[in-house]
Amino acid sequence: MAELLDDEEIQSQLPEGWERDGEEITRTFEFDDYLRGIDFAREVGELAEEEVHHPEMIVGYEEVEVRFTSHEEGGITDQDVEMAERVTDEF
Repeated sequence: MAELLDDEEIQSQLPEGWERDGEEITRTFEFDDYLRGIDFAREVGELAEEEVHHPEMIVGYEEVEVRFTSHEEGGITDQDVEMAERVTDEF
């Protein structure tokens, strides 16, 4: 079970391009067309399934918003930060 990060840890570990929104970290990825966004969401979903840590994703016309939090712990943990880093690095 992961431990919650405090405000200072979250701020210092937040990957580039990601923002804190309450008890979640979030980033919106932009694409040239809808289907590329759908492909991205599927790829992130496959990664999340492998890691058993699933984000909320909101698919728009040319963008996908990805939001990580650790529901069981009630906020942001190092697992959320690690997943955000992987999504940023791999996609």
